[in-house]
Formats: sequence, C-alpha cells, structure tokens
Amino acid sequence: MAITEAPKIVTARLGYEDSHTLERYLATGGYEGLRQALTMTPEAVAHEVDTASLLGRGGAGFPAGRKWALLAKKPVTYLTINGDESEPATFKDHLLIERDPHQIIEGVVISAYALQVSQAFIYLRGEFAFGLERLQTALNEAYAHGAIGADIFGSGFSIDVVLHPGAGAYICGEETALLESLEGKRGFPRIKPPFFPASIGLYGQPTVVNNVETMANIPWIITNGGAAFAALGEGRSTGTRLFALAGHVRNPGVYELEMVKTTFRDLIYAPVLGGGIRGDNTLKAFIPGGVSAPWFGPDQIDLPLGQDEVGQAGSMLGSGSVVIMDSSTCVVRAAWRITKFFSRESCGQCTPCREGSGWLERIMYRIENGAGREEDLDLLMDLCDNISPGVAWPPQQTTICVLGPSIPSSIASAIRMFRDEFLVHVKEGGCPFD
Repeated sequence: MAITEAPKIVTARLGYEDSHTLERYLATGGYEGLRQALTMTPEAVAHEVDTASLLGRGGAGFPAGRKWALLAKKPVTYLTINGDESEPATFKDHLLIERDPHQIIEGVVISAYALQVSQAFIYLRGEFAFGLERLQTALNEAYAHGAIGADIFGSGFSIDVVLHPGAGAYICGEETALLESLEGKRGFPRIKPPFFPASIGLYGQPTVVNNVETMANIPWIITNGGAAFAALGEGRSTGTRLFALAGHVRNPGVYELEMVKTTFRDLIYAPVLGGGIRGDNTLKAFIPGGVSAPWFGPDQIDLPLGQDEVGQAGSMLGSGSVVIMDSSTCVVRAAWRITKFFSRESCGQCTPCREGSGWLERIMYRIENGAGREEDLDLLMDLCDNISPGVAWPPQQTTICVLGPSIPSSIASAIRMFRDEFLVHVKEGGCPFD
C-alpha cells in the first residue's frame, strides 16, 4: 500500500475532542492565515489560490482561482458557500461543518477579502441540525473575536456572513438552484447562459459559489503558500482531498489523502483506511464519485485518485464519495434505489429528467420485483439514450442542469457490467439475492 506522508490540511485538528471550539482553533494556528492575508493585497491572495491550482471540491472540479477570476467587477458582489451536500453516501463536508467550523469560516473571510466582497452566505442543508448549531456558534464566536464584522483585526476590511439553512432539496446542491433558494424561490436551476453566477448570480449580481471543503483549504494555502499545496498531488489534481468511503468495507469513514499518488486500492484495502471488504466477500463494483457517477469494476481499483485519471477512465471523482459493493450486492436493486432517489429529487423543469426518471424507476422496480421482461433491458438503454444521447461520460446535456443526464449512469453501468444478473431476475421472476 502506498499511503503517502502528505500533511493533513483540512483534518489536522480532528483528533481533538474540542476541535470545533474557538479556543482549540486559536491554539492550533487558527485565524493566522486570515491575519496574514490581510497584510497582503487582494490580488496577491487570489494569486496564491491560483498558484495552488485548487480544484473545487464540490463535484465539478473547476479551479477555484479561475472561478474567482471570472467574477464580474461591480459595486455589489456576493460570495456563497455550498454546504448542501445532498448526494447519497457523501458526508465529508458534514464532518468539517461539525468538527472544524472555524476553518471554514476563516476560508470564507480570506476568500471574501481576495474578491473584495462585503457579504457572504453559507448555504447549509436543512437536515444538518447539529452542523447548523455548530456553525452558527462558530460564527458568533468569530464575530466576537473580530474575525468577522467591521474592520476585521484593524485592517479596514469588513464583511458579514449569514448562515442560511435550506429545506432539504437535492437539486439545491446545483449552484444556480441554490441561488434561487437563497432568494426565497423554489430551487429551480437557471439556464446558462446567461445566468452564469460570476456575471448574473444572487439577486442578479456577480456571485462566486464555492464548496465547503474548498473553503477549508484556503487558510493552509495562505499560511504555507500556493506552491506548497501545488507540490502535493500531481498534474491538475493538486493537494489532498477528502474521500467519504461507504458501503461494504470494514472501516467506512472520511479519509484525507494525497491526490493521484494514492489509488482506489489503497483507499479500500489499506489497514489504516478502508481495511478491505467486509467478511469473506469480494469486491464486485464500486462507485468512484457519488451515485451520479458511472461505476467501476475490480479491474479499475489501481486507478489513481485524480480528477483527470478517473475522468479518462469514464467516470468522475465528483462529490468525493466512494461506494463499495461486495459480492453479496444485488446490482439491480442498487441501481433501482439510486434511480428512485433521482426520480424523487428531480425539480420537474425539464421533460427528459421529469418524465424519463419516473419511467426508468418503474421499469427497474418491476424487474427487481419479478415482473420484468427480457426486452426491458433494451427499453432501459433506449430511455437512457433519450435522456443522455449516447449514454456516454461525460454526458450530453439535454436538460438545464446535469441531474437529468446523470440519471442513466447507474442503470447503464449495471446493465453493461452485469447483464446476466438482470436476466436472472427476469427468468427466475424475482431477485436471487433475497
């Protein structure tokens, strides 16, 4: 196993029981990055982030520095932090929110200074009740400490940060739907163009939307330099990244690993990480980047944990969620449950997503429950092709956001990899794993 000795950037404090408190944060170098940033010009702070080549940690993997550079310069601009994290089996942001909220806040204030933004919003999934409590407490402490508010640390820079709980809609993890929700509207994604947030965002003003984990990296980058961050990892995938390992492994959890220089095999089998497949079972398949990503088989576990490497292999690192399925897994049931989730969470704006997801779910349900027909497999692939022409990755866009074209991923993966298992369901009139 090739576990590197890369420093822990966003999880360094998590060994302390009181990692969420201001006292522990200050005792471990907290807000030093902000103090340092305030002695620099905003352009110099942005340059360090650009030098770090920090890819967004929310799913799309767009470089944070480049996103900042796209912000239209107007008197009113906003910074919005996406803490919705609604992808099933994804819980890395949740960990940071509950265990090290001040790190997120410091990253927000540094980013706001670099962007010269005077108003920031942290949008948090409504079900994260404990996380909301922790983050609001940390915000109150940061205001009292002088790290947020007017004339921060005597620098002349001022910012207000508002914590906004969502209502639990998966679609609000999409950045433009999030902005609609922040404005008090239904969470419908906006058509791009013209509604690229950097030019027309929150309240019609230029807006940067960044992920929670992205923000948590900013203090370390300023303290240690963008070049030090870029020296970790390889190629475009620099630094470390959090991976939420779930499913049929001995040690599910969140692990911070150096990108590219660590593989899926390391993550799954290393004793200090996943610890291997549970019981005496073997690896059947795994999802490398959240349930909207195409699946991989055991022959791909030596792929590096890198944005481009996984993309070139036909999937994505996405939300940082790696889901392991062992030999006892019914892939028909797994794909059906994923499809059912997407069908329920579709906002309903676009016909391929609204109608297609429901049709796919009903066909998958009848196959799993013994009423399937052999021709249903071709019907499923035909429907997938209508939603995402070619059923390839990355998917072709037929809807306003990527939710619709991502729906076929699990079904197409399951049929292509385990067609015989679908046929057994049809011929035996039910699930053989029951």
